[in-house]
Amino acid sequence: MNLTGAEIIVQLLERQGISILAGIPGGANLPLYNALHKSKIHHVLTRHEQAAGFIAQGMARSSGTTAVCFATSGPGATNLLTAIADAKLDSVPVVAITGQVPSQLIGTDAFQEIDTYGMTIPITKHNFLVRSVEELFTVIPEAFRIAASGRPGPVLIDVPKDIQSQRYEFSEWPEPGKTIEIKIDNSKEIDKAIDMLTQSKKPVLYVGGGIIHSNASEELLAFAHKNSIPVTPTLMALGAIPYDDPLCLGMLGMHGSQSTNIILNEADLVLALGVRFDDRATGKVSGFCPNATIIHADIDSSEFDKIKKVDLCIGGNIKEILTKLLEKATRNERRDWINTVSAYKKQYPFPKTFPKDLLHPFNIIRTVDSVIAPDSIITTDVGQHQMWVAQYYPFKKPRTLLTSGGLGTMGFGLPTALGAAFANPSKRIVCFSGDGSILMNIQELATLADYNLDVTVVLFNNGHLGLVRQQQELFYTRNYIASKFITNPDFKTIANGFGIRSFDLAHETDVRDVLSRALTEKGPSFVNVPIAPDLNVLPMVPPGGSNTESIGE
Repeated sequence: MNLTGAEIIVQLLERQGISILAGIPGGANLPLYNALHKSKIHHVLTRHEQAAGFIAQGMARSSGTTAVCFATSGPGATNLLTAIADAKLDSVPVVAITGQVPSQLIGTDAFQEIDTYGMTIPITKHNFLVRSVEELFTVIPEAFRIAASGRPGPVLIDVPKDIQSQRYEFSEWPEPGKTIEIKIDNSKEIDKAIDMLTQSKKPVLYVGGGIIHSNASEELLAFAHKNSIPVTPTLMALGAIPYDDPLCLGMLGMHGSQSTNIILNEADLVLALGVRFDDRATGKVSGFCPNATIIHADIDSSEFDKIKKVDLCIGGNIKEILTKLLEKATRNERRDWINTVSAYKKQYPFPKTFPKDLLHPFNIIRTVDSVIAPDSIITTDVGQHQMWVAQYYPFKKPRTLLTSGGLGTMGFGLPTALGAAFANPSKRIVCFSGDGSILMNIQELATLADYNLDVTVVLFNNGHLGLVRQQQELFYTRNYIASKFITNPDFKTIANGFGIRSFDLAHETDVRDVLSRALTEKGPSFVNVPIAPDLNVLPMVPPGGSNTESIGE
């Protein structure tokens, strides 16, 4: 076989099972697009490279498999950086392939040259600068292996234009890159954990994104019920245990319910599974679970004792760890502890009262849930609406919430919803956004219209950067600055301009009927929901405070 470097890349992607990818062409990656022209891979032309990265994330987060995006050199690559960094912090398997100026021009400040390799070292799990066509046969499969093995993450491959164009003679293809299971002998640690659990009177399971990544929700539920252990998920683990399960405490941390944070404060043993003790979950780390012995289980040993000194570390895949714990644990009803937990839930109900305003986020979110199927996928941007969704939406299944946790990226929601729709064509995708976040990547409404996807955008519109305004109110003596927008666009008209069915609940009397039409009729839709600008997300732990210091409703 005699193929160009670009043709080799595209065919290697096909052999990895890639059938759809997003990106934008430019001078430095045009050979790739020329090869893509003859490929079975479907290309999604986005309006911004960041959106291409988030579309890849939407596919990867919702499916659990590695996804791909393309960008050209210079601004194409720099536009991709935010999506790559977001994937790194939330452990999402993405392979980003960027064009680079020809090899002989690297280092000369050539047109649209930038050190993509150097810039992405801190924000990728691994990266490559390809220096010969031969390297492609190892680099492409290796990139997929690295992205999906162990703790998932993004991998970047930077390919100079001359290598894309160079022809190469070869006789056989390499094997596709496959996930490598990391085998760790943790039997002693498992036995010790079982002993600690047996002695515990008030244990709690604190679970994070590792539960989702390892597809361990069933094992988590079985283990929790066998030993009667309450479960609190982080933002990244919502849906790992059904919200209405008797053992589900709801989300912990900055915007978690007061009962959850109090229960954690009383626990004598915390089993932290697939978490990294993020500050939004723990609050002031020295005040987190002060009375508890802590067991930390994770696939990534670099997380052990990084933030919180713990009593026992268990390395390995969370699904396998839970399977071993489930086998060895004895059944325990823990009636006293469960009664105590129930009493705290009754003392600190969430929400305390149910708002009568039909346009209140609680009512909108619960109405959306009542209309769509339980396995529908929810994406959010970042801000107040994100926390309202985390607090109010009754997630029952894993991979049904796609949200930016570690980086907290505004503009994440819409393109990620598109990616989820491409990967799940039979499901309704709902993107909850805010008037600040939506404008970060609103151009992707054009891409949404291109493909007529079943995506509904629900926009909570308060004319502010709501969470910034809230913190200025609560912690900065109401010194409001740069949190209120001077101009508030007519989003219904804008969405119509992109060819999207749109509604404005400010002018509708039957809210449920409008939402039902927006969510059930085929194709995309956009719903503007005006909300009060002084509405706050509560409870809230003050920045730097302990979780037990949260400000209530």
